[in-house]
Amino acid sequence: MGALAAALAVGLAAIGAGLGNGIIVGRTVEGIARQPELRGTLQTTMFIGIALVEAIPIIAVVIAFMVMGS
Repeated sequence: MGALAAALAVGLAAIGAGLGNGIIVGRTVEGIARQPELRGTLQTTMFIGIALVEAIPIIAVVIAFMVMGS
């Protein structure tokens, strides 16, 4: 049962992170298309947002290992 919980946690976290990254990058491209002069600022903000979103699956993997261990 722990393996199923771990697989669900990691899988759902990966799906959520993928959707989140897609939204972030899509909106950044829209912003750059509207105001090309803000490209550097928008890209910096995008990379910070992607880093924060990518932390979620990493935390899910750690939790999955904890569930598998107990």
